[in-house]
Amino acid sequence: MAKGFGRSGAMGGGGGGGQQAMMRQLQKLQEQMEQAQLALAEETITASVGGGVIKVTMTGDQHCRAIELNPELLLEPDLEMLQDLLLSAVNMALDQSRDLANERLGPLSGGLSGLGF
Repeated sequence: MAKGFGRSGAMGGGGGGGQQAMMRQLQKLQEQMEQAQLALAEETITASVGGGVIKVTMTGDQHCRAIELNPELLLEPDLEMLQDLLLSAVNMALDQSRDLANERLGPLSGGLSGLGF
C-alpha cells in the first residue's frame, strides 16, 4: 500500500470540514438574501412623467403601491395621451424598481461565485 493512502490527514482530508464550512456560508448567504428581499418589499421608488402629472410608486419587489394623477389631466381628457402616460410611468417605475433590486441583491448573488457556483 502506498504511503499515506487511505489516511485522512491534513493533505488527504476527506473534505468534510470544507463541505460544512461551505454549507454554513450558504446558510448565511440565504439569510442575508431573505433579509434583503424583506427590506426591498418595504422600500419604494416613485416615477414621474409628464412634468409630474402622473406618479407611480412601486416597491423594490415590483408591487405597485400608488398611482397619482394630477386633476388637471381630467379637465380636458385625452384618453390616448392618458394611457400613454400611464404606461410610460408604470414601465419607468418597474425599471427603477428592478435597478434597486439589482443594487441591493447583486452583491449577495456575487457571493455565490466564491462558493464555486
